[in-house]
Amino acid sequence: MRAVSAFVAVLLFLGTPSACDAAPDASFDGLTIAAGAPGDVYHALGQALAGAARGTRVVTTGGSLDNLRLVAEGGADAGFATVDTVTMAAHGDQPFRAARPFVALARLYDDYLQIVVPADSDIVRITDLAGRTVSTGPAGSGNAVVAARVLGPEVKTVQLSPADSAEALRTGRIDAFAVTGGLPVPAIQQLSERHPIRLLSLRTEIADIQSQHGEQYQARTIPARTYGVRTEVETLGVANVLFVRPDLPDDTAYRLTKLLFDAKADLVAAHAEARRLDRRQAPATFPVPLHPAASHYYRTQKPFT
Repeated sequence: MRAVSAFVAVLLFLGTPSACDAAPDASFDGLTIAAGAPGDVYHALGQALAGAARGTRVVTTGGSLDNLRLVAEGGADAGFATVDTVTMAAHGDQPFRAARPFVALARLYDDYLQIVVPADSDIVRITDLAGRTVSTGPAGSGNAVVAARVLGPEVKTVQLSPADSAEALRTGRIDAFAVTGGLPVPAIQQLSERHPIRLLSLRTEIADIQSQHGEQYQARTIPARTYGVRTEVETLGVANVLFVRPDLPDDTAYRLTKLLFDAKADLVAAHAEARRLDRRQAPATFPVPLHPAASHYYRTQKPFT
């Protein structure tokens, strides 16, 4: 697994913590957020949340798996991950060596599996990728978990970040790349503005994936005109959560949950998928349980706000 990069940190003073029911402010004393790789949605949202949460540190990582390990080991207090990878950690499934319990603060948005090929490629379906070189995302990412479950063993895989994958496809060093992320993924958007692309449909694979791995993977549709692609594309979706360890203090968990909504405009400015953050949907983190303080926050909010 690729090593997690160095922290980029700015620490500010935080006054005495208030009770869980008190109105939280936006100051945090050394809070560390495990984000993702440049060019992905986690990275964009992590930077925006850190900008709103004074006194935080942001860690650039490979993605969900790195984030879960980092939070479990105490190197970060919160992180972004997909619910399938949180479930893997909770069960101690590979690559985790032991069960790692986590709780969520909020459901954020759904990731869409996006398999990108050049517009003029002769690859038109998933089975055409056999023997081809495909980037499945950086080591330590949940992206690689989903991609492996969909692509199978006959694909030659390399592990590149979304930004590096896009450049490798543009220059012909790979035949395709797979990214899980909200719409649009910045790296794919930037590529499509310079180089025509297509997205592969998963219409015939969806039922098999759900049968093998459960309905944590949902059928989703990428709308027509996304990235300039003319038709809608059927694919898989999986929910993202902001997660923490169960022992994160109630005051911190409550204030961080509240900040997600107080800073929503900043998050939307960083990436459009943040518009999906909604108090009515945010508690729906199943199969990942909510932190008790996050649950308290949602119970105290006015309905439909």
